[in-house]
Amino acid sequence: MKKKKFLFKSIFSQLTTHYSPILLTLIVVSVIVLRSGANKSIYTNLFSIQPAYAQRITPGDVWQQVYQQLPDFPPENKYISKENGKVAENNTLANRLIRYHIYTKGRAPIYRLDWKLTLADYLGANEIMYDTTYPGNDSLRENPIEGDRKAIKSLTRSQRDALVQVLVNIFNPTSQNTRSPNPNTPPNPTRSTTPQPPQRGGAELLK
Repeated sequence: MKKKKFLFKSIFSQLTTHYSPILLTLIVVSVIVLRSGANKSIYTNLFSIQPAYAQRITPGDVWQQVYQQLPDFPPENKYISKENGKVAENNTLANRLIRYHIYTKGRAPIYRLDWKLTLADYLGANEIMYDTTYPGNDSLRENPIEGDRKAIKSLTRSQRDALVQVLVNIFNPTSQNTRSPNPNTPPNPTRSTTPQPPQRGGAELLK
């Protein structure tokens, strides 16, 4: 027992001379976790890289896909940049809408309901939109908030629904394979729900 303790102290002292305390801590934790078969899943969660995080879509690229799929969506990109005094063509309505949704409001980009709440903000039917925190206020000479709200209000309901669906499909491609049930489709029960009269002779069958 004493030999094992001495050996462990010797190894520990050698490690401390060659590795930083943080790296040493990681090594020790890894050894402990690896030796425990019951904690194998914990080791996987701590040290494995999840593919989903490596494949995240950046909001800056999404607005271009929006206009590819919805070419009639208002660009609203005629504002002048404060930095160079030129037209900021890439500062579009779709760009600002996405930035407002994700960064200003902190809403998830993969749910239809969250996007509908954001559109409701533009329509004045949900939360208040503030000029000072609206995207573009700090980079454009004119705050685009009023023009953007007018542009969203000019859309029809079907156009807004199409916009929501496109945004959800871009951020969550798997949602395209999942269709929500049609509320107008009548139910198709496997058996009748109408109460049936009791059959005669049931007592005789039990005898």
